[in-house]
Amino acid sequence: MSDKPRVLVTRRLMPANEARLAADYDATLNESDDIMSTDEVIAAADGMDALLICVTEPLDANAIARLPDSVKAIMTLSVGLDHVDTDAAKARGIAVLNTPDAVTDPTVEIGMLLLLGAARRATEGAAIMRAREWDSWSPRMLVGADVTGGTLGIFGMGRIGRTLAKRARGFDMTIRYHNRTRLNFDDEAGASYYTSIEGLLEASPFLAITAPSTPETRKFLNAERIALLPDGAIVVNISRGDLVDDDALIDALKSGKVAAAGLDVFNGEPDNVRPEYLELPNVFITPHIGSAATDARTAMGDMLLDGLDLLLAGEPVPNRVV
Repeated sequence: MSDKPRVLVTRRLMPANEARLAADYDATLNESDDIMSTDEVIAAADGMDALLICVTEPLDANAIARLPDSVKAIMTLSVGLDHVDTDAAKARGIAVLNTPDAVTDPTVEIGMLLLLGAARRATEGAAIMRAREWDSWSPRMLVGADVTGGTLGIFGMGRIGRTLAKRARGFDMTIRYHNRTRLNFDDEAGASYYTSIEGLLEASPFLAITAPSTPETRKFLNAERIALLPDGAIVVNISRGDLVDDDALIDALKSGKVAAAGLDVFNGEPDNVRPEYLELPNVFITPHIGSAATDARTAMGDMLLDGLDLLLAGEPVPNRVV
């Protein structure tokens, strides 16, 4: 029997990560890359030192209670932790590791893509081209919103929010933000702090949602708050789908109160995304690919394995949540 740490990996990882797993660990890979059910994860976890999961394998309190005693760590290939009951893990003495720094730049790249795509009506333009319906040109054809020189309100000024602000400044955008606590002067980098979310919304013709999913932020963007946005506002969400009230946003997109939305995350993803988002021409969408860049995904896997090595050696783990 191998004396290497035993790791259950629930989805296929980047080739460099799998090569490291094969060399340094006694790893069980999910070769088919099919989503494993909770029962399958628990059964496969027997004798494992650690689980390396994704958002597709949620572990609630009941599931964590059923994990074998051998499991010392749950490693999630994500920043978000809404799919893992960290309190239940802590109660059992199971460490939880995530990947906070590795995803920042690629997620912000998708944020800027969504901002530009929504503002410049990219969904409609692509549809015309793919249908081979572009047969003329007009000064009023597909006229969108000016991003350069615009004003961007950011809800949530953590790593991703601050990096998004930095990229948006490249388009000479004015940055306004709301956060649980005000940033220090240097981190603000000229951004204006709003003590109330209501004040921020009223001053945000462009709005980016970058706050974490918590009980307090779920359905943050509801009908009452959408009503505070300037008419024709553009909304981008690169956080979690549950920060948005789908009914309210869809109604606003249909009425024109919100001119366009750029969305990478959804309630009910992937199987139960609201069909209106797929059908409305003023929605620019991507399938939760914020971290889907080669170097970033590889760095995420390495961060988790580095953390596991430190954990098993009894050393402090920088990316340990509990």
